[in-house]
Amino acid sequence: MRLRNIPGSREVIAESEYVIHSEEGCKGKWHKLFGNDNPIHIEIGMGKGTYIMECARRNPDINYIGIEKYSSVLLRALEKRALEPDLKNLYFIRMEAENIENVFDKDEVDNIFLNFSDPWPKDRNAKRRLTSDRFLNRYINIMKKDGKITFKTDNIDLFEYSLETARECGWEILVETRNLHNSEYNEGNIMTEYEKKFSGLGHKINMMIIRYNSQ
Repeated sequence: MRLRNIPGSREVIAESEYVIHSEEGCKGKWHKLFGNDNPIHIEIGMGKGTYIMECARRNPDINYIGIEKYSSVLLRALEKRALEPDLKNLYFIRMEAENIENVFDKDEVDNIFLNFSDPWPKDRNAKRRLTSDRFLNRYINIMKKDGKITFKTDNIDLFEYSLETARECGWEILVETRNLHNSEYNEGNIMTEYEKKFSGLGHKINMMIIRYNSQ
């Protein structure tokens, strides 16, 4: 279970140079913040930052923005981030994913990563899933034409739901695997903390990569 109530976490976040505190003011201006025109990749629900930090290390010519709504979880990411001050292509935001269109402009985001998102298993909460039609339509409004979403989960019900919803919303399925670690797509795969945990327990990892078909 994610930690949510570490005393002082909000104060640390408010003082951190690695967290963007006026994110809505950056809409349409993210390239100015980074000081270059490199592609922008975002991870929604980044947890403790293991995945996005490794992405930033491997790809210095890509700008990364990690989004996390829980202060106590973001605090853990900041502890890691503070150990690598020369990692200039990475910032964090503490925010609710529902507000994504207030933070990024049309055609501003190249790729989105959704890793082991909350499955919200009850039907009444389906709209809260990060791969629901509500969220997929939000992503369309901020992504470039050829932008992609990469989604990984060990939850097969959520995976099947996500595939079906993506197709219904006009997204093209570029990659679909129900056993990532035993597939051709595992080369170069960066594992998240949950991915290491669940695969260690023998769970198969599902992954899809989708692109919106605007035709």
